[in-house]
Amino acid sequence: MIKKPITNLEVLNEAYCYEKPSGFSRGMKIDLNGSTFLFISGTASIDESGNSVHIDDFAKQTERTYYNIKNLLASEGATWKDVVKTTVYIKDIKKNYDEFNKLRIEFFKQENVYPYPASVAVQATLCRDELLIELDAMAIIKNK
Repeated sequence: MIKKPITNLEVLNEAYCYEKPSGFSRGMKIDLNGSTFLFISGTASIDESGNSVHIDDFAKQTERTYYNIKNLLASEGATWKDVVKTTVYIKDIKKNYDEFNKLRIEFFKQENVYPYPASVAVQATLCRDELLIELDAMAIIKNK
């Protein structure tokens, strides 16, 4: 088994570079038995400098979150078509879940993702007060 961190500094800085460092990688790539497993850590509406963006705009935060994960996947040669499981953490699930689901379906249609990944959604207190949504993802790609 070979393990290495996933990074894309053009999109997101590393959490350990924050003013208050966090002890995690953006993701991990694991090569195992002819397949590559990508585990993307909880990702939110954060820019390449580590700043929260689109404060108070749930739709824009969701879009940025999907953008960030898309680019982390791309750094390893994967796309959203390779994602098999996601977990979504929503600050106010009663208020925002229906909107999230519409945005998710729209995004998957734009990316030609079908079937949709397995998923779970939970209400959660997020690591920054201004964040409204966070996603993690797991993808599997076949080694060439």
